[in-house]
Amino acid sequence: MKLNNLPSEFQEALPILKKIREAGYEAYFVGGSVRDALLNRPIHDVDIATSAYPEETKTIFARTIDIGIEHGTVLVLEDSGEYEITTFRTEDVYVDYRRPSSVSFVRSLEEDLKRRDFTVNAFALNDEGNVIDKFDGLADLKAKLLRAVGNPAERFNEDALRIMRGFRFAASLDFNIEANTFAAMASHAPLLEKISVERSFIEFDKLLLAPFWRKGITAMLASQAQKYLPHLEEAHGNLQGLLDHLAEDYHFKSSEQAWAALLLSLDITDSRAFLRSWKTSTQFQKDVETIVTIYRARLQSSLDKKQVYRYGKDLIEQAEDLRIGFGLPVDIERIERLDEALTIHDKHEIVVNGSILIKEMAYKPGPDLGRTLKQVEDAIVLGELANDKAAILEWIREASK
Repeated sequence: MKLNNLPSEFQEALPILKKIREAGYEAYFVGGSVRDALLNRPIHDVDIATSAYPEETKTIFARTIDIGIEHGTVLVLEDSGEYEITTFRTEDVYVDYRRPSSVSFVRSLEEDLKRRDFTVNAFALNDEGNVIDKFDGLADLKAKLLRAVGNPAERFNEDALRIMRGFRFAASLDFNIEANTFAAMASHAPLLEKISVERSFIEFDKLLLAPFWRKGITAMLASQAQKYLPHLEEAHGNLQGLLDHLAEDYHFKSSEQAWAALLLSLDITDSRAFLRSWKTSTQFQKDVETIVTIYRARLQSSLDKKQVYRYGKDLIEQAEDLRIGFGLPVDIERIERLDEALTIHDKHEIVVNGSILIKEMAYKPGPDLGRTLKQVEDAIVLGELANDKAAILEWIREASK
């Protein structure tokens, strides 16, 4: 098969391939970028594989950086951009179900493609637009089928994260998982416990944000792989409930919103502890917890002006959007009115701070100063006090009498 119209991302990188070829080596675009080009999907990262060994690659280009030279990868800096060039390689036994104990550089493209996860990720594309398909990936692409390269049990035993990647690809591509591949994913799912939580989070997060996230979750539940992810051991029914109760066409607007929906479906009481176990950032934990708090508060009543200030319009709207997904009524216009009525949206906008009170009103650092500043903040938010220095100082004097 030939791609007659190469995407612009490939066209910009063509001089790299030609330069390597002119030096006497093979070079190809490989992996997901080729798959996405064949599916007319946006291309994100252009990966290049070559028969040139790393030191040989470095002699071809004037500017290079060793970013993973032990694994055969050299970063090439050209006017058209930065490109990762990786030597064809084979891999030794995997010692931790994630990383090979060693890699060996080879001159054979087919040997390199053999180590890839799924057939639709094992394409190569040369500088003339010819697609090299060694494992019937084009047929699988046409059939919308996700099939492991070679022996599926070997692929998942080598790298158990491929199980999560499989669910993610099903969710992003709307592909079905081939029967033998799925059986191997299910049987090797316990190995997910040996994978770093951070990497599992990345794949699960991408799954949730994918357009066909329901397909990914459904496949995960069918394989029972969720049992080997943090705090999801007994979550089959709750995750199925998420599928059952959210509108069929619902798509999450952000990672924070997606994980908030997950927490709500699991009925988690300590959001931060759950998210810490997934090794997420403190800010992420805070934002997800806030969306969950807003959603639960809205089950009881409407939000008031103080809550709109405290939580912020963006996270409130994400919680309201979740309510839409769950078939609950919303009042976005009221929230917008309350937000517009606020004279400040952050305490740092207040024209008086602790330093001013210490200097001009003889306050001392400590709890009393903090309480006074909080009272000022609340009064401004509720519209009882103007955000004006003179007015604030007078208000404090009157309140302290």
